[in-house]
Amino acid sequence: MKRLTLFSLFVLSSLLAAPFARTQDWAKAALAKSPRHGEWVTVKHGDRAVETFVVYPESKSKTPVVLLIHEIFGMTDWVQDLADQVAAAGYIAVAPDGGRTNSFTEDAVREAIGKLNPDQITADLNAVADFALKLPASSGKLFVAGFCWGGSQAFRFATNRPDLAAGFVFYGGPPDKDAMARIKAPVYGFYAGNDVRIDATIPDTVTAMKAAGKAYDPITYEGAGHGFMRAGEAPDATDANKKARADAWARWKSLLGK
Repeated sequence: MKRLTLFSLFVLSSLLAAPFARTQDWAKAALAKSPRHGEWVTVKHGDRAVETFVVYPESKSKTPVVLLIHEIFGMTDWVQDLADQVAAAGYIAVAPDGGRTNSFTEDAVREAIGKLNPDQITADLNAVADFALKLPASSGKLFVAGFCWGGSQAFRFATNRPDLAAGFVFYGGPPDKDAMARIKAPVYGFYAGNDVRIDATIPDTVTAMKAAGKAYDPITYEGAGHGFMRAGEAPDATDANKKARADAWARWKSLLGK
């Protein structure tokens, strides 16, 4: 169980709850054509090990690091392809997973998830970020981006990582209001118009971040659904999700480049 980290639990839960989301042939095919170097590495800290997918840009100079936190579906083909796209944009992409196994029962997964410690989540993410920043190709600048469950974790990570350059929250919820005071970096939100569960949190988040004196810039893409960054690339993508994905990707790359 020592190798069963936070990320593997959500990988396992996705296998049981939504197996259709695990494999995207279109993403796998795109990744297979990439000229960039991608590899799996094991990041160890304490008695834990976090399997992490790393993709390097083709660059003459050192580049910033983008820590990618996956959806509740875990380390899908899309996440790996997204890491490659981030590398293509000129950044070292690091996407932690934790353990690629599907041998646990549903009851075991539910029990393990119920016992997750938020501090351990932070420790795993910090370990991966520290590893990436020490890579010879790293410029020492760190960004975080997360999607769905990962979006919430990216927002919370911003409360625990003082050297963060910026946080990008894709359709994730906010951290506790008291924790917002610890945020040092600007936070940018990307939300779907048809996602009231998450969208309902935005007004209070705007108010709380403003009261804390923190930079928070949310944008909502009308007509899009939760998960549009993934769904907008799928062969059966709706026009609204395609547009939201394209617009959000353009905004994200522009903000990364500032």
